[in-house]
Amino acid sequence: MIKVLLLADTHLGFDLPSRPRVDRRRRGPDFFACTRRALEPALAGEVDLVVHGGDLLFRSKVRPGLVAQALEPLLEVADRGVPVVLVPGNHERSALPYPLLASHEHLHVLDRPRTVRLDLAGTRAAVGGFPCERDEIRDRFRALVSGCGLREADAAIRLLCLHQTIEGARVEGHTFRSGRDVVRGCDIPPGVAAVLCGHIHRSQVLRSDLAGRALAAPVFYPGSVERTSLAEREEAKGYLTLEIGADGQPGGRVISHEFHELPARPMVCTSVDASGLTSAELEQRIREELGAVSAEAVVSLRIEGELLPGSGRVLRAQELRSLHPPSMTVAVRLPSPVSASRRRS
Repeated sequence: MIKVLLLADTHLGFDLPSRPRVDRRRRGPDFFACTRRALEPALAGEVDLVVHGGDLLFRSKVRPGLVAQALEPLLEVADRGVPVVLVPGNHERSALPYPLLASHEHLHVLDRPRTVRLDLAGTRAAVGGFPCERDEIRDRFRALVSGCGLREADAAIRLLCLHQTIEGARVEGHTFRSGRDVVRGCDIPPGVAAVLCGHIHRSQVLRSDLAGRALAAPVFYPGSVERTSLAEREEAKGYLTLEIGADGQPGGRVISHEFHELPARPMVCTSVDASGLTSAELEQRIREELGAVSAEAVVSLRIEGELLPGSGRVLRAQELRSLHPPSMTVAVRLPSPVSASRRRS
């Protein structure tokens, strides 16, 4: 049996400018902190393999210093002798320095369809996959999997690692059913213990397709390590550990899995109706509204109604920061002129 740690969608570099123009709490350190927390079991020698399911970085074009900073936690794990397999996601395919990473014997990047063979706790394992593909993946998926050579690998445990959307994956208010960038459930290959996947930010396990037919192998999404949008405000964030046995069926089988929640910052939506409020009254109303949520929260504050002349100064960044603790991150959403005119009518 081997133990695998699966994390994904760390989006390192998000809200972390190299030369910030405004002195406020940034969200960038939150993503690094949660990533490091997720890797603690690996640094403590409690797992045999780490798989990063992609989107290590928050976008494809970033400064070289950020790439080095983002890779540092994974390299620390690799330096401990724990193998790390990284699947390039859609956000960082062009940014990772593959030749540099290839020089580390314990860090493996699936930069093309291929399979890595590893000796894990005395068990032969094969980990295969390919970088995120968005161009007609629905029709090309089987060929890409075949090109990895995973199912032909002489190994007791086989794992397929992806950064894709699988049929049946869910996000807030939506289930992915079809589309050129959605993989059919029936195309999940047999002969593997599990599909370890990034790209979907909600943690979930897929065991059947939308018709109720069992998948050839379960699909595990750990979700993102931090909240990246308001749509994720109700979701727990974390990583997965899986125990995988070499007996029972070709390619092995998942014996157990566990979701580990990370201390992601709370995300809150709130609103203030500014109609008829003087600047002093609006300031007080905002202070009360923000005072009712956690001081660590990431807040989306919606201003509704029509602002009186002069009251808009309260919403200037410097003024607004005086109305909440420095540990809070606040973004203001103002009504559009179109919607405002509609309300007046």
